[in-house]
Parts: sequence; C-alpha cells; structure tokens
Amino acid sequence: MSFPHPFYKWRPHPWHGLTAGPNPPEVVSAFIEITPFDTIKYEIDKVTGYIRVDRPQRSSSLPPALYGFIPKTFCGVGVAKLSPESKRGDKDPLDICVVSERPINRAECILNARVIGGIQMIDGDEADDKIIAVLEKDNMWGQAEDINDIPKVITERLMHYFATYKNMDGQTSTVKIVQAYGAEHAKQVVKASMLDYEHEYGG
Repeated sequence: MSFPHPFYKWRPHPWHGLTAGPNPPEVVSAFIEITPFDTIKYEIDKVTGYIRVDRPQRSSSLPPALYGFIPKTFCGVGVAKLSPESKRGDKDPLDICVVSERPINRAECILNARVIGGIQMIDGDEADDKIIAVLEKDNMWGQAEDINDIPKVITERLMHYFATYKNMDGQTSTVKIVQAYGAEHAKQVVKASMLDYEHEYGG
C-alpha cells in the first residue's frame, strides 16, 4: 500500500510545513488562528506549531473576519520596503483576514483564499500588513477580485479593529493604520513575504 503525496507521519508545522497556497499570490492558503467569535487572542506558537493563548481581547470589539497567516511567508526586508513609513518587518508570517458569507467558528483550519487587498499597518516602527482576502468559492464573495468588490464597511471594520485592539487606558498606542490598498499592491506584499521567507529559512 502506498501513501498519498504529500503524506506527513507527524503533524506538519502550520508555518513551515504547509505551502503558501495553490496559486500564490492570487490564491493563497490561510491557517486560521482566530474567528469572529473569539474573545481570546490566539496565535501560533512558533516553536511547536500549536495554538497558544496570547491574551484576552481587551475591548468588546471582536475580529470582523477570520484571522490567521499565510504559511511559508515572513515579514522581513522585502515587506518593509513596500511600507515606506516602517523601519523593518515584524519577523512574523504575513497576516491575513478572510471574508466569508457563512460563519466559520472553528480555528486551526486551513482554507484557500483569494487575495483582494490589504491594510498597511505599522506597529512600533515594524511593518505588520494585514492581507484581505475572500474565501475561495464563497457563494457571495468568491468572485471578488479587488477590495472595491466588497462593501467598504468591511474594510472599515477591519481597520478600526486593528487600530484599537491593543489600546490600553493611559498608554499611547504603538499601532498606526496608514492606508488600505487594493489587490495589485497586496499581491506584491505576498510575493515579497515569500521571498523574505526563502531568504530567512531557505526554499
């Protein structure tokens, strides 16, 4: 008996063991860490690949979309060059928000997403872009190809969430939302993050 390819004897690391997607930078894989129903901020543990509890969400605002990252990406020099107000990349995988018509309430899942835009965010002088995508084959949003193909209020909610999700009383926020951008720039960011990954970790 032969095993299907690829076959993993052990669970692959979600960041390093999965692919960036079936057709990046247009259609990418997204590993989901947080859903719109989560009141806890979860994130991947970079050593083990399992989900770690980072912190409770500080405000009553919940993520407006599925939130995770694109495997085999890295925010380094290339990503920082596309964010002129930043001094460096944040050295994390590239974040992605995925819009879907049907509620998805389960994290730690993998899905295919079509890149349509992004948010240029800077956190403490570090480029921390958030790619915006739609669930591939989604009944309502699956045909979207650019950020202008979805209601503006979705982008506004995402921008507001990321602008405020780290706010603490009496402290100045380190987060700056520079702009939202369309599919063309978003694909450049995805490409740059894939090249940054190859430079950092090899092909």
